[in-house]
Amino acid sequence: MTSSNVDVSRLPTTTFSHRSLAWWGTLGFMAIEGTTLFIGVVAYFYLSRNFQTWPPEHTVRPSLLWPTVQVLLLLASLVPTVLADRAAYRIDLAKLRQWFVVMLVFEVASVIVRWQEFLSLNVRWDSNAYGSAAWTLVGLHSTLLLADLIETATLTAIFYSSRRLDRHYSDATDVTFYWYFLVATWIPIYVIVYLSPRLM
Repeated sequence: MTSSNVDVSRLPTTTFSHRSLAWWGTLGFMAIEGTTLFIGVVAYFYLSRNFQTWPPEHTVRPSLLWPTVQVLLLLASLVPTVLADRAAYRIDLAKLRQWFVVMLVFEVASVIVRWQEFLSLNVRWDSNAYGSAAWTLVGLHSTLLLADLIETATLTAIFYSSRRLDRHYSDATDVTFYWYFLVATWIPIYVIVYLSPRLM
């Protein structure tokens, strides 16, 4: 048998997008969570077929103020997210730190507003099938929002520490990629949970 040596010294120490295993892991997680949210939407409309009106009679329709604030907040958060994504690709530590802090502020604000969104449903989770379906759908998305907040906070701390590695720049792009997913999935949930009861 003969052996050959391969020089890998010139290969990049970090990779981005589909060339990164972590990116595929993030994409898989998004597929799983997207399926979960889709099942929640299907359950919401399936349960609505058991009632003549949806929400059921004598159930107050959800308020729109805080949910609409959340939508605007999430859309605005895309600006620092895109800028952080670009900084990570350029390996620009100073800009990445700056925009990750701004992202973190937006995410904290989104979690705070999310609590107000639960109150805006104007129904308890155990009041009826409508309340359970609405709380479940908003709750499912809330777990993802909280998980991303923790991940963003952790990476922000890493970028301000001496323990950062080149691969963390790729991790940063995965976080921004996942945030796009969170924003994109919340828009239809907002329409379904908060707007559709005024139309059905």
